[in-house]
Amino acid sequence: MLAATMTRVDAQDPLAGLHVGEHPEPVPDRGWSIVEVKAASLNHHDIWSLRGHGPRGAPLPRVLGSDGAGIDESGNEVVIHALINDPAWTGEDILDPKVSMLSDAYDGTLAERVAVPTRNLLPKPAELSFEHAACLSTAWLTAYRMMFVLAGATSDTTLLVQGAGGGVATAVTMLGRAAGVRVWVTSRTEEKRARAIELGADGAFEPGARLPERVDSVIETVGASTWAHSMKAVRPGGTIVVAGMTSGSNPPLDIERLYLANLRILGTTMGTRHDFEQLVRMIVKHDIRPPVHEVIPLADTRRGFQAMIDGELFGKVVVRP
Repeated sequence: MLAATMTRVDAQDPLAGLHVGEHPEPVPDRGWSIVEVKAASLNHHDIWSLRGHGPRGAPLPRVLGSDGAGIDESGNEVVIHALINDPAWTGEDILDPKVSMLSDAYDGTLAERVAVPTRNLLPKPAELSFEHAACLSTAWLTAYRMMFVLAGATSDTTLLVQGAGGGVATAVTMLGRAAGVRVWVTSRTEEKRARAIELGADGAFEPGARLPERVDSVIETVGASTWAHSMKAVRPGGTIVVAGMTSGSNPPLDIERLYLANLRILGTTMGTRHDFEQLVRMIVKHDIRPPVHEVIPLADTRRGFQAMIDGELFGKVVVRP
C-alpha cells in the first residue's frame, strides 16, 4: 500500500527522512481493527519526529500521521483517537506511563490503511466530512482539553493564544467563539491576524505586543519565542497551559514572576477519549468546521510538510490516500 514513512531522523533537514512509497499492509493484533483511511491530516508532531524527538527505540521505518478518519472492517464511518494505552491500564488515558501514539511506536494514519485498537474508534457524525473529521484527533482535541478541562474557560474569561495560524490556535478561536469565551491571538502577519478575526477572535496582536489587559489564561504551543510574553500577559493567579514548542524549547522560566504572581503552569498532551467525545458533540452542536488550508493526495505529503515548516499555513493540511 502507499504510505508516508519515516526512514531516519535528521535534526537539520527533517524531510530527508521522509519516504512516500510502498509499505507493508497492516496486520492487526487481537482487539485491533483495520481502518481504510479516507482522510488524514498533518501535524507538527510529525515534523518533530522527523527531527529526532520521538520516543527512544521507536521502530524504523514507520508510518507517520496521528489524525485520521475512515471506514472500519464492518463498514462503519469512524474517527480515530490516536492515543494508545497499555491494555492493563485503568486510569485516565493520558496518564498511562506506557501510553503511546499512532506514528510513535505504531504505524500512523498517512497510509491507505491503518491498524488501531478497536476501542480507539469513535463514530464519525454524518454531519462531518471525512476531511473535517480527520483534523480533530491531535490539534482540536488538544485545544479542547487546554481550554475547558485545564484552563476552565467560561463565558466570563479571556484567553490569549500564541500564534494565530496553527491548528490548536484556530481550534481555540472557533471553540471559544461557540462557548462565548473572549479569545485574543497573536501572529507575525497581518493576514493571519485578519483571518483569526474572521474566525471569531475578539482581538489580534503582533507577537509581544502590550495587551489591553492581562488575561485569565494563555494557550501556549509556540515555546521559546513567545514564552516571555506569555508570562507577562497572564494575570496574577492565572494559568498558562502548554502543549507544544514549535519555535524551540527551554526558554527562561522567570521563577520570580511565577511565585510572586501565583501563576499555574500546566502541561498536556492531546486528551482523553471522553474529551474527544465531548469535542465531537460540541462541533456538531455548534456547526463548527475546522479550517482546511489544502487537501492534497498522499503522494504530495512532502509538499504539505514543507508548507508546514515554512509557516505558510492557516488551518490544516489534509491528505487523501
